[in-house]
Amino acid sequence: MTDSPPPIDPATTQPETAEKRITEILRTEQDGPGSNVLSFASLENVSVRNGHAHISLVTSRDDAPRIEPLRPHVEAAIAKLPGMTGATISLTAHRATTPPPANAPQAPAGAGHRPFNLGEKRGSASSRHPAETLLPGVKAVVAVASGKGGVGKSTTAVNLATGLAKLGLKTGLLDADIYGPSLPRMLGRSTRPEVIDGRIIPIEAWGLTSMSIGYLVDENQAMIWRGPMVMGALTQFLGEVDWGELDVLVIDMPPGTGDAQLTLAQKLGAKLARGGAVIVSTPQDIALLDARRGVAMFERMETPILGVVENMSYFCCPNCNHRTELFGHGGAKEEAERSGVPFLGEIPLLADIRASADDGTPIILSAPDSEAARAYTALAGTIAKALKDRT
Repeated sequence: MTDSPPPIDPATTQPETAEKRITEILRTEQDGPGSNVLSFASLENVSVRNGHAHISLVTSRDDAPRIEPLRPHVEAAIAKLPGMTGATISLTAHRATTPPPANAPQAPAGAGHRPFNLGEKRGSASSRHPAETLLPGVKAVVAVASGKGGVGKSTTAVNLATGLAKLGLKTGLLDADIYGPSLPRMLGRSTRPEVIDGRIIPIEAWGLTSMSIGYLVDENQAMIWRGPMVMGALTQFLGEVDWGELDVLVIDMPPGTGDAQLTLAQKLGAKLARGGAVIVSTPQDIALLDARRGVAMFERMETPILGVVENMSYFCCPNCNHRTELFGHGGAKEEAERSGVPFLGEIPLLADIRASADDGTPIILSAPDSEAARAYTALAGTIAKALKDRT
């Protein structure tokens, strides 16, 4: 390393200053004579929150292996900058070819319900991908579900998956909500995935591999699809995405107990048996009624219930620390006891959780010492132990 750059004060430094100094370190770490990290990647984004730097690099599949050995050294060098507490680098592959934009697309004649034409053999998604061939490299599946929308299921799924990755599990995250995909915004990614030999290459973010229909269509585009098209898209995500070897695939399920939930439970029965379902609910009675239906559906499909999470459990005023139970309190725990399933803990209602999701960095990373991050970390630890016990 050359002379150390001047100190960074995260509270006062402008984003462009942090980016400049981090770029200097990326250019300093060598991969051989005349080569450095930025010889094989371009800097896509830098954000610094609470002293932790999150760096996104865009590279190619061929150059990524050149960068991977340097990643821990670069992260350590950035973390040594005065005022910094840590650094996380994520790699995103360049796009070569992409699926065509989809808004109520018509399946080719004879192709059945296979919404995305990836340039390979024709046929319906279900006929090309029988259940026993799906996710061959994935050891277990965890479905994060709720009986109704608006209870924070997606935020819970994102932070749970990120927490599992922090614990060392090779983790994937699938957004199964075709009509309301939120994963790209919550992960801070908008790159369209590569398609190679008819296989979709998932997008890497924060130590995860991820896939969402939101990567394939415009953010403002409405998915005006009937049920069979939705089922076809989900089957393609399970059978035509190159998930690789994963310890666990976390699926952010669509709300409710309809066709999509039943299809996923049926097709992934063996994988779910080694994982299970996490039910997210808020404390009020109307949400708990729907959570009860979610538990009943998974039990009917013989899917293990890992437990129930009480989200938005209470609000703690950031000014006076007064605790207010806006939606009641303890209802999810009582429901878990009534249903005979584990209670996985309480997640508070905090503005920082919403802000971090909007900013594209899971709060478990952006504010690891916060009350919310501690709750998500505890949840991830409980699920990781359950997965270990099932293998």
